[in-house]
Amino acid sequence: MRIRTLFLLAALAAMLAPALSHAQESGQPRANIQSGAREGVLKLLPADSVTEHELTIGGRKLAYTATAGTLELFGQDGAQTGAIFYTAYVAGDGGANRPLTFAFNGGPGAASAFLHLGLVGPEVLDFGPDGRDGANAKLVDNKQSWLDFTDLVLIDPIGTGWSRTVKADDASNYYNVNADAESIAKAIALYVAHNNRSNSPKYLLGESYGGFRAAKVASALQESQGIIVAGAVMLSPLLEGQLMFNADQFALGAALELPSLAAAELDRHKAFDEETQKEAETFALGDYLTTLAGPPPTGAEAAAFYGRIAKLTGIPEDIVTRNRGFLGNSFVKHSDAGSGEVMSAYDASFAAPDPYPESDYDRGDDAILDGFTRAYGGAFADYARNQLGFRTEMTYTLLEGDISRRWEWGGGRGGGSRLQASATDDIRQLLASNPAFHLLIAHGYSDLVTPYSVSRYVVDHLPPSLAGGRVGLKLYRGGHMFYTKADQRAAFTADAKAFYATRPGAQPAD
Repeated sequence: MRIRTLFLLAALAAMLAPALSHAQESGQPRANIQSGAREGVLKLLPADSVTEHELTIGGRKLAYTATAGTLELFGQDGAQTGAIFYTAYVAGDGGANRPLTFAFNGGPGAASAFLHLGLVGPEVLDFGPDGRDGANAKLVDNKQSWLDFTDLVLIDPIGTGWSRTVKADDASNYYNVNADAESIAKAIALYVAHNNRSNSPKYLLGESYGGFRAAKVASALQESQGIIVAGAVMLSPLLEGQLMFNADQFALGAALELPSLAAAELDRHKAFDEETQKEAETFALGDYLTTLAGPPPTGAEAAAFYGRIAKLTGIPEDIVTRNRGFLGNSFVKHSDAGSGEVMSAYDASFAAPDPYPESDYDRGDDAILDGFTRAYGGAFADYARNQLGFRTEMTYTLLEGDISRRWEWGGGRGGGSRLQASATDDIRQLLASNPAFHLLIAHGYSDLVTPYSVSRYVVDHLPPSLAGGRVGLKLYRGGHMFYTKADQRAAFTADAKAFYATRPGAQPAD
């Protein structure tokens, strides 16, 4: 009897095998690979965890399902090559046609915890009354969560968060522009297929390099996955490397950086005013640009020119004169001369004690990137374990500097530098090929990592036939991560909600 039973079970398994194989090949939903079946470090990753939650936004209760898990990557031989960690939030009453936003940070080498716990997720990390206390930061309900108007999928690229390759040496295969974009596009396609979301309007949200990545991923989705996105939100994006890097050598780059320095100086003295800021913008692309592009001024003309720059930026006139008006990184130690403090490139209005006051050069960590915002990593690991039920002994990698150092900007090994990084052609092609595509770019005024004037320059030079009514630029007080300020986070969220409501067939924002 036992032999007959085993025979019947074997026959049944043989009959079902082709169907199961077909389901996986066609992208139908399937259970995540259990940790025992994985190889290498991926054995530390548990199966997907699905939990139910509730959040109050605008006086109404919003029930949602959270999924913390992985999307598996396979090679041509059918063997697993890696796993991409993601967290998804799906509103209970949204339906299959609700907007679906895929979000990622930048770096390269940054996990999505910045956007996750800083801006869009149902929980936000509160850094205290002064907005910079990482040691005592606490998670609180996010009253401005984007879950109010879109479902969310936050993705950690390979090498960040809990996303890994089976073989450690294979990770570098993803550390270039093209492979990175293709892997994220594949992860998005898998999520869409596994969760039957093909009818949902799809959006991308990327911060910093993630903004650049958003343009590349949108193109990859369209070309290799047959998925056309409805729009993208680029937060503090890198759009044109040649306009952003080496601003201490090229006149146009310096001119596009100057307004952010001026905004920071106004903020430091609590005197920010949009009209005054516009005057700085006019000067930057007028007399400042033409003077830097020509021979250095002399005599009274030089004194007036360098004096005006010093007044705008707070950098002493002798430092400005020595650098011929090219300010570069001089703002870090000289913006508030004699204060004994250094400024952050991520927000030039943000000051911290100088760990090396005896040095004329900046030798310390950035007070924002390497300071209080590092708390996002530990906070997310704890949140995933205790609230989302995703328990692993693997370290959550918030920011991996080695990825940035090894990044291939030309798209493949041995090709290109960051000066060649450009998303402009991708944006033009997306606007031209997809009449429904629309784009929102958001910046903080005092961001020196990705100055807002660079994005304005790119937008201003898009053909009106493409950009008219479909491309917007919004500015906020603060720096690269202006959303750490509650009032600016609320303002940006309101603008994003209105942006989503502009898509064809969308309901007006409340």
